[in-house]
Amino acid sequence: MLKTGVLASGRGSNFQAIIDAIENKNLKASIEILITDNPSAFAIERAKRHNIKYIFINPKEFATKDEFFKKIADELKTCGVELVMLAGFMRIVRKPLIDAFPNKIMNIHPALLPAFPGLHGQKQAIDYGVKISGCTVHFVDEGMDTGPVIIQAAVPVLPDDTEDTLSERILSFEHRIYPEAVRLFSEGRLEIKGRKVVIKDHPPVSSNIVNPPIDETDA
Repeated sequence: MLKTGVLASGRGSNFQAIIDAIENKNLKASIEILITDNPSAFAIERAKRHNIKYIFINPKEFATKDEFFKKIADELKTCGVELVMLAGFMRIVRKPLIDAFPNKIMNIHPALLPAFPGLHGQKQAIDYGVKISGCTVHFVDEGMDTGPVIIQAAVPVLPDDTEDTLSERILSFEHRIYPEAVRLFSEGRLEIKGRKVVIKDHPPVSSNIVNPPIDETDA
């Protein structure tokens, strides 16, 4: 069984999605620890409800960002974590953590990367006027949302969408594709070749795109 750890700074809805997938027997994994940089994060309440170990690590207690991430890496290693999942963790991961878990850190972003990286990807999409947006699970490197793409979901951007309505539409698919990406990892089916993530034993057509149905009345 795959041992995972989660980093979260806020409400942790994707953390909950992973929990649900495990408890529903759709994902053979365990969450060994939640680490947060925010003592008020609602993700802590989720951890409590499901008897998951959690700790708050205060970044202000460290002289450098690298020392902060070295502490996180040490805690994850102590728990035997094999895959690290970022679930609304509002910091760019630094080299000490990346080096400790090479190609073993995942993040989910509310846009179709490489479009609209960084904060407020949904608002960026609306402001740009795109017709399709979505979400991306990717491996983490030292850049901002620049790591190899694992799986994506595309959703329509409707003419009257706001940042909030588009965010909710995207979020429902985040909760589907994040557990799926973790499942593929747990089964040893993800292979990184340069910038590409190859999914082994997967149908070749649209193998990493999940498309929701579009209501024809919205067309």
